Amino acid sequence: MKEIARFAEGTDLELEVFALGALCVSWSGQCLSSEAWGGRSANRGQCAQACRLPYDLIVDGEQRPLGDVAYLLSPKDLAGFRAVKDLMRIGVHGLKIEGRQKGPTYVHAAVKGMRHWVDALERGAPDERGLREDMRDLTLAYSRGFSDGWLAGSDHQTLVEGRFPRHRGAYLGRVTRVDGNDVRVSPLPEPPRAARGEVSAPLPALGGAADAASGPAVAAVIPVNGMGIVFDEGHPDQPEQGGPIFSVRRQGNDWILTFGQPGPDLRKVNCGARTWITSDPKVQAQAQQALRQAEPDGRNPLHLVVRGSAHQPMRVLATCGPFSAEASSANNLQPARDRGLDADTLREKLCAFGGTPFRLESLRTDLEEKLFLPVSELKHLRRQIVEALTPLIEAGPPREIAETPPLPRLLEATPAPPSKVPPRLVPLCRSDVQLEAVIKAGCDEVVLDWMEMVGLGKAVQRARQAGLKVGIATVRVAKPGEEAYDRRIDQLKPDSVLVRHWAGVMHFADWREDRPLVHGDFSLNVTNSITARHVLSLGLETVTASHDLDQNQLEALLEHAPAHRIAVTVHHHIPTFHTEHCVYSNLLSNGRDYRTCGRPCEERAVSLRDRVGLEHPVIVDVGCRNTVFNAAAQSAASLVPLLVRRDVKLLRLEFVRESERETRTVLDAYRDLLEGKITPQETLRRVGTHEQFGVSAGTMQVMR
Repeated sequence: MKEIARFAEGTDLELEVFALGALCVSWSGQCLSSEAWGGRSANRGQCAQACRLPYDLIVDGEQRPLGDVAYLLSPKDLAGFRAVKDLMRIGVHGLKIEGRQKGPTYVHAAVKGMRHWVDALERGAPDERGLREDMRDLTLAYSRGFSDGWLAGSDHQTLVEGRFPRHRGAYLGRVTRVDGNDVRVSPLPEPPRAARGEVSAPLPALGGAADAASGPAVAAVIPVNGMGIVFDEGHPDQPEQGGPIFSVRRQGNDWILTFGQPGPDLRKVNCGARTWITSDPKVQAQAQQALRQAEPDGRNPLHLVVRGSAHQPMRVLATCGPFSAEASSANNLQPARDRGLDADTLREKLCAFGGTPFRLESLRTDLEEKLFLPVSELKHLRRQIVEALTPLIEAGPPREIAETPPLPRLLEATPAPPSKVPPRLVPLCRSDVQLEAVIKAGCDEVVLDWMEMVGLGKAVQRARQAGLKVGIATVRVAKPGEEAYDRRIDQLKPDSVLVRHWAGVMHFADWREDRPLVHGDFSLNVTNSITARHVLSLGLETVTASHDLDQNQLEALLEHAPAHRIAVTVHHHIPTFHTEHCVYSNLLSNGRDYRTCGRPCEERAVSLRDRVGLEHPVIVDVGCRNTVFNAAAQSAASLVPLLVRRDVKLLRLEFVRESERETRTVLDAYRDLLEGKITPQETLRRVGTHEQFGVSAGTMQVMR
């Protein structure tokens, strides 16, 4: 909330805040998991939701048992009700509700709940009981559990539940007996997770919440006939049993649920299984009723002002967006013998715009009292308004239309003369042993991407002592208040900076005489030549082609952009997720943020093992954000000769957890390839022999 407030203070642009719905665990535009594992780009609307899959936690090479916690990257859904009051105070203009692939029941419950809460806050009378009931309906429509997301700051203990990736609904209890078609469920409470310290920016408790970190409370759900039930055994690979309740009865504190057909196979339901209420026919019926009552009106809103006095024509000014029209009655207004033309009469007779492209939005009258005009005159005025405004709205606002398509003009560029500078390999290192390999390989330059600033300073000093030109990579994301990271890089006086966020572009590419060379990284998401030329015009020396590009798209980019200023990463472990959520803090400590986590990332090495056995390294950056790297290195060795012919001059090799020997093997192989001593196939063979995780053909090769 503090960061959003700083945004509002620093701009007059309208601000929108995501307030309700399914959260992406990765930063927007910085998730490449679908691209890496499925050849589908989440940045192009093709998310495969790899964050909702189960993973094993690997710590220092050994699996760490987590019981039934398996969905380590699957966050709860955001329910930002507690932040709305402050968002209104800050001046946020729009609250965004996520509805991707959701049905009408969810959309109705979500919009209704947020609408009720916003209206109540505007009245100054927040209805917390009503909020609890709306939250109950939303829970039954679709919910993975609710949290404040990041609106309350970092809380690594509550963002991810880890036991399920999909809709759960309302928790009822645990199964204590199965007897024929009957299931006995005892309302055993779920043990709370321990958490030390406070959240970064606690929000006020609402709706009876137990504490400021537990989120808004939900009204209790009482099971009734027809509600949906699912039994959660806690095993990711085991099909879940569930179905509608046929009858319910209370026995002490327990519930006896009776099922029929269709229904669950109760032979597969075990004692101890968590029981969830997943749906409520009443909530579904409310959505269907709202659909029947709602008549979507796409007509244009019309604002009318009516003026007139006795023995003068009535004048009507109509405004519709940027357009306006005025009409006058043919006959004069006359004194009326009774009440005359009041607002109700005008709405009924003048403003009946049914069957036209318009609807009445507002009516203001400036008429003398007790005046009369025949109904036929009112209808004639209405027809004049419709006939005058209709062609205006059909034509739309005046705009200049180019006679020729704009794309060829945008693609025009002065051909760049071929660069006589030879292509070069630039390694990016993340550890001291990798830096030693770079030094021993006789490289001329290196980019350092370090986890903490003290070690970075030492690495800069070591590289300079070895005679290397030193580049430093910025963090991937910069939030308000994090400008010190870039200032620290300034103090180290690197020869170049690999900029990964737009604030860094503005900070480093400022045209000062002593500034380092500035290179843009893949995270700027440059996927076409128009964007490339724009970004380069901001003062960057080079910009890295986005990892979203396949070979054909990369060639098209190089054809229309200055290829000698486009960098290509030819060997790397693709960064699949970049997330504010800290796996280390969540699973290796009880800390909510960096102040209370104990920094296990400084002593442990964590990987996430997927369902096919690949272990994906998790690296923490200086801002405590996690990057999950693909287990297998992606190589574009076969493209190197083509890239050189296309005049690409900067080829980057990036390392994650490679040893000194593995780093040296990759460096030597690619150097020999660039010098024409070996073929791409031999390069892959040499790298594959010594590469820690093996080499897989990446998207650029697969799409060839």
